[in-house]
Amino acid sequence: MPPRTCALCNDARAILKRPKTGQQICKDCFFYVFETEVHNTITEAQLFKRGDRVAIGASGGKDSTVLAHVMKTLNERYNYGLELFLLSIDEGITGYRDDSLETVKRNQQQYDMPLKILSYDELYGWTMDAIVSQVGKKNNCTFCGVFRRQALDRGAAILNVDHIVTGHNADDIAETVLMNIMRGDIARLGRCTSICTQGEDTIKRSKPFKYAYEKEIVMYAYFKKLDYFSTECIYSPDAYRGHARAFLKDLEAARPSAIIDIIHSGEAFEIKEDVKATQKIQQTCKRCGYMSSNELCKACTLLEGLERGMAQAAVTDRARKKLDAVGPAPENLRQIPMFKPPSGVHNSTHVAASVGT
Repeated sequence: MPPRTCALCNDARAILKRPKTGQQICKDCFFYVFETEVHNTITEAQLFKRGDRVAIGASGGKDSTVLAHVMKTLNERYNYGLELFLLSIDEGITGYRDDSLETVKRNQQQYDMPLKILSYDELYGWTMDAIVSQVGKKNNCTFCGVFRRQALDRGAAILNVDHIVTGHNADDIAETVLMNIMRGDIARLGRCTSICTQGEDTIKRSKPFKYAYEKEIVMYAYFKKLDYFSTECIYSPDAYRGHARAFLKDLEAARPSAIIDIIHSGEAFEIKEDVKATQKIQQTCKRCGYMSSNELCKACTLLEGLERGMAQAAVTDRARKKLDAVGPAPENLRQIPMFKPPSGVHNSTHVAASVGT
């Protein structure tokens, strides 16, 4: 049987089959359609405006490395007029994050972007290695997720950027929809498919890869010969997300469109007004000034639990009662520095000057 020609250009030899569409296409056409789909996602959602300072959440993994490469490519191709930075969070995981940060440092040279690295140790006084030694592997992802989110905002504030972009892809978002359904987490289910989020006192964040399949991101990195770190976090195998991921892979094997279908289903969910009325109003943490739905933000609560040797008592609101029962926090308790948003965080509405308009 003669080799197939590309289904798009009808000229070059097809060397891959797109997981997303099933089309057999050549390498150059794959690069073009992948980049164009991300560009369309950016312009249709009006994610940026000319002159924005944008931090790319860089872990050294495939998603963030491809995101950095694609953002640089599109910024130059379509003249977005963005100022791009790399922002990395060092969780303090020996044999994992220290190695991946070396990849990020090479990416800094390869893409010619300024790099800021902010560590958990610097911000919270704890590394993930130290946290796991106290809490074990059962709830360690809770600590890491909460600390990482706030660390990204604080790193962005140091860089004085308007916007953070992360490498969350279609598979990640579909997994999150499934997780929130399985946990009955109504509050998060209502916003987990949003391509862009922003609180009053936090930096705008978006996901340019919202509709990009993980398999295609891997293929893009492979054929572009990008430099990325491929080892999984040593503390994540027991994470709850792993169950949703395994289920999603089974669905994808039977029906490749299942990933996008789940995202569209999540987008269509509507929360009843009486349910919305029960959700807590956002305020600022009285201890560190970060956005919170309680008097103390989750990061301050978790840090207090660690400092008082009662980390598990800080994981849930119900368990928090055990912490309160012991008595008030000591005055010399280690605290997170006060959060000061960058000067540009005051208007998340992009109209005429948006990229693509």
